[in-house]
Amino acid sequence: MSLSVPSWDELLDGARESAVHLEMRDTYRVAGETDDFRAWLETGRADTDPQSPHWRPWVALVRRTVARGVRVRRARIVSEPVSDYVRYEHTGTVVNVAAGEEVRWLPRRQASDIALPGNDFWLIDGRLIRWNHFTGEGASAPGEVSDDHAVARLCATAFEAVWARAIPHDEYKTQ
Repeated sequence: MSLSVPSWDELLDGARESAVHLEMRDTYRVAGETDDFRAWLETGRADTDPQSPHWRPWVALVRRTVARGVRVRRARIVSEPVSDYVRYEHTGTVVNVAAGEEVRWLPRRQASDIALPGNDFWLIDGRLIRWNHFTGEGASAPGEVSDDHAVARLCATAFEAVWARAIPHDEYKTQ
């Protein structure tokens, strides 16, 4: 069944119990981060202000989602040594954690025996998948939504296997 792709607000506002996100790329080049990433490369400083224009909408969304009792977890599979982008992403993750997300990191070598879906995804309540597609250069491409039960099980199983092995954000070092 083809479903329309909800906004991030609709997606997380619709969650009742859980929202899990698996990221598997070493580099993303999404439009909203380009300037901040460039500045971080030049100065080593990133936007970690939860009230900044970049972060405020996401922080508000996660906080209201968590306030309803929804557990929001994000796991990232990364190659080591990590890319500049992953080091940048790690720096900014303090905002995700402060908003209420639980975040873990798994070195890619430790994921070799885990059956993983071919794309990054969000899985809402173990049933609704929001696929995140990217171009070869890492730019956002149109997303896709599925409620296929077998695929949702694959995503849930993959995420939980990654989560069980992954290192909590405050313990993972990128250097």
